[in-house]
Amino acid sequence: MNNTNKISVIIPVFNSEKYIKQCIDNLFAQTYKNLEIIIVDDGSTDNTKQIAQEFDVIYKFQQNKGVYSARNLGLDFATGEYIHFLDVDDLINIDFYKNLIDSAIQTDSDIACCSFFFERFRGQSQLFDDKYIVSNINDKIALTNVHIYGACWRYLIKKSLLADNKIRFDNGRASFDRVFSLKTVYFANKIITVPKSIYVYKNRTKSITTTKSFTEIKKRHADRKAANSLIQEFAFQHNFSTKKRYVQSWNYKILGITLFSKYEINCGNIKWKILGMTVFQKKETGI
Repeated sequence: MNNTNKISVIIPVFNSEKYIKQCIDNLFAQTYKNLEIIIVDDGSTDNTKQIAQEFDVIYKFQQNKGVYSARNLGLDFATGEYIHFLDVDDLINIDFYKNLIDSAIQTDSDIACCSFFFERFRGQSQLFDDKYIVSNINDKIALTNVHIYGACWRYLIKKSLLADNKIRFDNGRASFDRVFSLKTVYFANKIITVPKSIYVYKNRTKSITTTKSFTEIKKRHADRKAANSLIQEFAFQHNFSTKKRYVQSWNYKILGITLFSKYEINCGNIKWKILGMTVFQKKETGI
């Protein structure tokens, strides 16, 4: 096992006293030991700081500016050859970094992409069944499905890729993970999928993605729309498409009239339509 390449793990936190010890314990238990753990505290008012400083980690504090600003600050202090962004309340298996970095180095890939399990919407999980190496932009988009599921924690990223292409987070709105991740995927020389590195995206109550507040829901919709616009603009500028493509379809007719249609989409979605209207859609767990 190669332990010579340092991985900077950047963890933005805000009032995270319930989860931060578990998160750090998870990192200390990793079989890959050359980790630089950077905790960026985005203005916590609870015991997050006191708990974090009990451990041998890099702790940075900023006034509350949001998760994207915190990640950018983490990048400023990162000294590793590789970068990973970890959410404080999620989980990773203990061979997570070993499998990712070994795969990235062995194949000279700028990005190693993990499998992930989405606790809240299990059908949207992406569990790879094998290692795949892709370098063509359309294959990179289709394999990662990055323009739809753009969470940055899916990727172990070579730091030079971000520096050379001046890729940073926009400090503005939610859903801009997808913009950051799309640019990263686009500029990567190669991407390798790593089935045995598994990220568990937890379903925590009162998180920004689970709140049922009308104001927050409205904001999330507006943010998605803004992110979609930026993604389409970037795709147009670089001459590639992020549109879903159907790879198979089945029509069920009675007296020549199509009543039911089933579509399989290149990104692993299955969609059912009745009389042309989408009534059910799910994400296949395997690729």
